[in-house]
Amino acid sequence: MPIAEEALRAAKVLHPDEGFMPRPSKRRVITVANQKGGVGKTTSTVNLAAALALHGVKTLVIDLDPQGNASTAVDVDHRSGTPSVYELLIGEVTLVEAAQASSQSDNLLCVPATIDLAGAEIELVSMQSRESRLKEALTDEALAQLDVDYVFIDCPPSLGLLTVNALSAAHEVLIPIQCEYYALEGLGQLLSNIELVQKHLNRTLTVSTILLTMYDGRTKLADQVTQEVKNHFGEVVLKTIIPRSVKVSEAPGYGQTVLAFDPGSRGAMSYLDAAREVAERGVEGKQE
Repeated sequence: MPIAEEALRAAKVLHPDEGFMPRPSKRRVITVANQKGGVGKTTSTVNLAAALALHGVKTLVIDLDPQGNASTAVDVDHRSGTPSVYELLIGEVTLVEAAQASSQSDNLLCVPATIDLAGAEIELVSMQSRESRLKEALTDEALAQLDVDYVFIDCPPSLGLLTVNALSAAHEVLIPIQCEYYALEGLGQLLSNIELVQKHLNRTLTVSTILLTMYDGRTKLADQVTQEVKNHFGEVVLKTIIPRSVKVSEAPGYGQTVLAFDPGSRGAMSYLDAAREVAERGVEGKQE
């Protein structure tokens, strides 16, 4: 019975101790990037992180978007004056000093973005090693001190210095692509920028994961886009597709991830499945 099945899965979200996800064979630093706005970048960052955290995996979210939506969704303080990613980039605080615990899980940490980040791109221009300020802050020692298995970096919807910092600091890129008409527009530019970063700043960077979002099963177009993306990117595309969902959209307004806001919803279940796929890929032999 589908309803009984859904209830069982909702119970697993509410009582995650019964369904632990595997820890990765080595720490994964994943930048979530797409210069198009409204593709589910922040939503995917916080919900994947929350799903892993709820299932026993220690996870850190770095909010690199001046809008601070990821900080809001995981319910951490990001008022002006709070130690944040801005102070981290300019070297005023350490990673350990800037990281806060989320109220939603002991395993979920966040370095928040405050309004101070809005002018950071201009300030960074004149700084030494401006493209790798974040990389310098995310030392192995600092990450070991926080004892995190995953780091998710949420980027602003642009290809500026903040996004370059995120790409320089990561091992992997996760690209959310919405199942809509202009889905692949601008993707070439993002991939070119990733190649430039690979060539000049971070040789180990790979596009490891594509996540299809905002799928509307009522339209033929959604299936066409899905097929096109799978044909183009092959194995890196997650099998799980995130549906268009009112609950997913509403959750940040309540300062929550969808897993905290409505754990039984389709959106929560989909992010749970996607996180499990990400976790399984991180186990030895499956990681890209």
